[in-house]
Amino acid sequence: MFEFKKTSHRQKQKVLIRVWVAGIFALICFGVLVGRLWVLQVSRYEGLSARADQNRIAVVPIPPRRGEIVDRNGVVLAKNYRDYTLEVVPAYVQGGMAAMLDRLSTIVYISPRDRRRFMRSLNETGRYAHVLLRNNLNGVEASWFAAHSYQYPGVELRARWVREYPQGESAAHVVGFVGRISESDLEALDREGEAGNYRGTDIIGKRGIEKSYESVLHGRTGLEEVEVTASGRPVRVLHRVDPVPGANLVLSIDIGLQKIAEKQFEGRRGALVAIDPKTGDVLAFVSEPSFDPNLFVDGIDVENWNKLNNDPDHPLVDRALAGTYPIGSTYKPFVALAALQLGKRSATERIPDPGYFEFGGERFHNAGGAAYGMTDMHKAIVVSSDTYFFSLGPVIGVNALHDFTKQFSFGQLTGIDLDGEKRGVLPSTEWKRHAFKTPSQQRWYAGESVSIAVGQGYDAFTIMQLAQATAILANNGVAMKPHLVGLIENPETGAAKRTVTRPSYTIPLDPKNLAVVQDAMRDVIRVGTARQPFIGAPYQAAGKTGTAQVYSLRGVRPRRGEHIPENLRDHALFIAYAPFEDPRIAVALIVEHAGWGASAAAPIARKLFDYWLSPKRTENENQVSVPPRLAAQALAFKAERARGSDKVATPGPVVGDGELIFPGGAEDTDIEHGVDSSELLSAESGAGASR
Repeated sequence: MFEFKKTSHRQKQKVLIRVWVAGIFALICFGVLVGRLWVLQVSRYEGLSARADQNRIAVVPIPPRRGEIVDRNGVVLAKNYRDYTLEVVPAYVQGGMAAMLDRLSTIVYISPRDRRRFMRSLNETGRYAHVLLRNNLNGVEASWFAAHSYQYPGVELRARWVREYPQGESAAHVVGFVGRISESDLEALDREGEAGNYRGTDIIGKRGIEKSYESVLHGRTGLEEVEVTASGRPVRVLHRVDPVPGANLVLSIDIGLQKIAEKQFEGRRGALVAIDPKTGDVLAFVSEPSFDPNLFVDGIDVENWNKLNNDPDHPLVDRALAGTYPIGSTYKPFVALAALQLGKRSATERIPDPGYFEFGGERFHNAGGAAYGMTDMHKAIVVSSDTYFFSLGPVIGVNALHDFTKQFSFGQLTGIDLDGEKRGVLPSTEWKRHAFKTPSQQRWYAGESVSIAVGQGYDAFTIMQLAQATAILANNGVAMKPHLVGLIENPETGAAKRTVTRPSYTIPLDPKNLAVVQDAMRDVIRVGTARQPFIGAPYQAAGKTGTAQVYSLRGVRPRRGEHIPENLRDHALFIAYAPFEDPRIAVALIVEHAGWGASAAAPIARKLFDYWLSPKRTENENQVSVPPRLAAQALAFKAERARGSDKVATPGPVVGDGELIFPGGAEDTDIEHGVDSSELLSAESGAGASR
């Protein structure tokens, strides 16, 4: 009995020990859990909470609406419209890509071209990237897919702003175009610290105003923080920062004047620039032939790219800004003014013109073999005596002529608000030392000063420079910076900022010397080489014709272009301004390989002057101002923002500013798999050679 009690007591002790051990172990485990809970809920709360939110919240960029571009009267040159696209995130596609495409094509039409483009893009992008499958869905297609979207995981319906150029080829070199963002664009944005502002944006300005004012037109990207399910489907918007739309641009261009000028070049190559001398407003800017900028918006296809790139007329080259030409006799008024200002020859001094100028044992002949007898400066400009100006070249000297005419922008960048401007060549002894390698080539010969005085030889200028020089001459030496954008308009407030408000500089010219040249240019129109095109004009203009030789035809007869291969014919040039007493427009133009400036170029200027100076148009003439349509648009937008609404109605479950929310957020994506417009060839005009 005693042994039984002793054994029972030992068993109770063992059980008690086990209970204590189990209890202590449980307490330790509970302590570990409490400690871990403390770490998770207190010590590491902020970091883990942020990570949890990242898993629960998708941050989606909202691309801003790009600013519009209009002409001085409010005619739209570049605008935006809403477009629906289908995009695929390969990582979320179920059942195989081919099977998904086959099923999807039963409710939304997918062309063979769309499929080929998609499969090509698929091989070049990551699994979580958005790959364009189909764009330009109509409302019915978008609504139908939205209703069946749950059947197609990995396929997204998205809404975007698409750029459109309603005027087509008209003013294409001015407005330019947008294109998909390339790798080089991304690198540039990274360097500028702007990469974040382009999240969710597919396009960027590539040429023209679209490129030079990209930072103004683009706006600021907004964002939405959206709660999503584990599968990535949107639940609700937690926070939204509205995008700031890009500024609207009011150009100085008058599209009516622009189209009249372009029409005159139909079937011909050339360039024209018209400027208001008093303000620097560029009224027309023509480079022909042109191209349709709409081709580049979604990525130009190979067929159209090859057509443009291989065209012998080089429609992608901006002839007005990047084409350099010998300008022939249109240079003579500036050479005459240089001679007067530098005291090298008086206006009344007369020299014999037997039809040629002899220098260094060589004869330099007048165009057409004409001889004008005793000639003073006034007569030399009116009849365009080459002999008179041949004789001025060595008298003035190349360096003195260089230093004087560069004040008129010859051989200089004018500073116009377009990219790609060429400097051209305004020769000097220093220029030649740097341009050539051997000592004999680097030496400046006196005979070379003969040809540069008539705009030939090494002279090679842009039509933009020639137009600016004409405007400065018409404005009595006051230089206004030439510009295409007259006003930058804030789309939220409607406030507008003028881009150019004061002269850049003034050339100190003797009014008497200026009057000699201007009066002679007036008589070019009244009784000189340009009298025929301006017969019956209700205004008085002043101008100068020019014919620039591009190939030496010495000994060839006849001189006129009809019996000479086109690529060897002379260029036709003309400069003019009107009205003579109070200039409101100055024009410089070239028609390539067209022969005489008086017959091929001057009539074009007459057409422009008739339009611009017509009483009907000038009745309501004003400077560049914010068009009423844009002002009303700004007020409407401001009212919408006050109501907190910047959203566009879309069919189906489109969240925010037209963006569906799926895992991975919105990715930058190519919008067309064609030729990248950033790879445009920088071909030169080929018509810039001089004798």
